[in-house]
Amino acid sequence: MVLVINGAYDDSGHEDPGHPERPDRVRAAMAGVADLHLGSDLIAVPPYTASRAELARVHDGGYLDELGAFCYAGGGDIDQDTYATFYSWSIATNAAGAGLAVIAELQRRNDGVGFIAARPPGHHALADRAMGFCLLNNIAVATAALLSQGERVLIVDWDVHHGNGTQQIFWDEPDVLYVSTHQWPLFPGTGSAGEVGGRHAIDRTVNIPLPAGATGDVIRQAIADIAEPVIDAFSPTWVLVSAGFDAHRLDPMADFQLTSGDFAEMARSVATFAPRPGRLAMFLEGGYDLDALRSSVHATLSSILGRTHEAEKLSSGGPGADHVARVQRERLAALEMLHSTEEEETTP
Repeated sequence: MVLVINGAYDDSGHEDPGHPERPDRVRAAMAGVADLHLGSDLIAVPPYTASRAELARVHDGGYLDELGAFCYAGGGDIDQDTYATFYSWSIATNAAGAGLAVIAELQRRNDGVGFIAARPPGHHALADRAMGFCLLNNIAVATAALLSQGERVLIVDWDVHHGNGTQQIFWDEPDVLYVSTHQWPLFPGTGSAGEVGGRHAIDRTVNIPLPAGATGDVIRQAIADIAEPVIDAFSPTWVLVSAGFDAHRLDPMADFQLTSGDFAEMARSVATFAPRPGRLAMFLEGGYDLDALRSSVHATLSSILGRTHEAEKLSSGGPGADHVARVQRERLAALEMLHSTEEEETTP
């Protein structure tokens, strides 16, 4: 099976000295790809800049104008976490376009797996605001393009932080199922189990908040018990992954205890949700320890491609097992309340 990746583009202009979201992250991720030694099975697509029309499927036009003007005026701090430079607009539109280019190549081949190692990341970007290191929501732009073609898209977000932007954008979209595992409480403060989707997309959001120190066995149990039945019922035609690697035990940004082996196992499981080859693409989100990022990318892609590899042992024994049942209870209570409200509104 081939691995289709976004073409390299110069992202060095989007950089703030000392900031954890830096160009070295993509270099580390691409080093993990190089460690696969794929040869002719590695397909690099040319860079592509997302058009305004493609961005406007998920972002407000006024926000796009403001962000572009802010960058071309020299940039600066957008909030305490998020920055932009003069070059950030062009770099961000290339990052958003990278997913579109990879998906187009997968569609052309009707085979393979996609990996988008682009920055800045995207899953915190709201329809009308940048936040959490993110300027444009890369995975949302790709998802919206697939929706325009009549597809049903599963988004699995295993970044340690909740993807509030992705959830917001598709909150009321019945053809998108958003599943997130994340540390709770933690930035951005969203992603409770009771958030289950809008009126037209009830049960299309599945949040699995887990405590600091959670290990891979807990996350695997949670996905199997809570998410898999919903995914099976949804029957996606595409699977996109917000593949953040900041849940690794060495990452400085959070407190999960995952290993590269855990990411490999999660990837193997998530790949089974895709209906056939050529319908799975992974988008780099977080991951700030460079060695952990490199090894986790290598293990993840090796697992999906069916290649032998050495990875850290699976983690286990951390807290959170009792949270899985609690999350399920809170979800079901929220769903029952929404369905009851619907019945009351439709009863004469």
